[in-house]
Amino acid sequence: MNPTDILRHEHEVILMVLGAAEREAGRIEEALPVDGDKVAQVLEFSRQFVDRCHHAKEEKFLFPKMRERSPLAAAGPLSVMLGEHDEGRRLVREIAELLPPARNGDPAALKNLAEKLVFYVDLLDAHIDKEDNVLFPLADNVLRPEDQKALLAAFEKIEAEELGEGVHEKYHHLAHELAEQKG
Repeated sequence: MNPTDILRHEHEVILMVLGAAEREAGRIEEALPVDGDKVAQVLEFSRQFVDRCHHAKEEKFLFPKMRERSPLAAAGPLSVMLGEHDEGRRLVREIAELLPPARNGDPAALKNLAEKLVFYVDLLDAHIDKEDNVLFPLADNVLRPEDQKALLAAFEKIEAEELGEGVHEKYHHLAHELAEQKG
């Protein structure tokens, strides 16, 4: 297993949660009551798993190593990826701000919440597609075996130190729970 395999697997987990977010946006658009707890779980997952774990692995370790090994080839794709990470963080903040008034039934907040959830899902869907089909093949081409080994160790360190023991698995479990909820 190489570092990009780990990141691709995390993408699969992220896509499960995005499916739950998309279903919730659809419920809100159908004028059904917002499931504030589900949206809060999506936000927690996005902040902890997506940002503190997955994006941290990319931003702190993978991207810098790619820049080192292939500065010209990596420059364009990496700037796009970093911009999309920032855009995702902005959308998560906006969703969090909209959640309290949406829970209280504010029609404008509900409409905006559904829109922001869809924007977030669309952003990350497209982002994951670019990473899986453009960035990660580039990484697999330019990274040396010793880079791959060092990245695997760095990824383990992030999971242990940034998140804490067992937290990575906790978010995998949450993703599966959210994916299984159909309403």
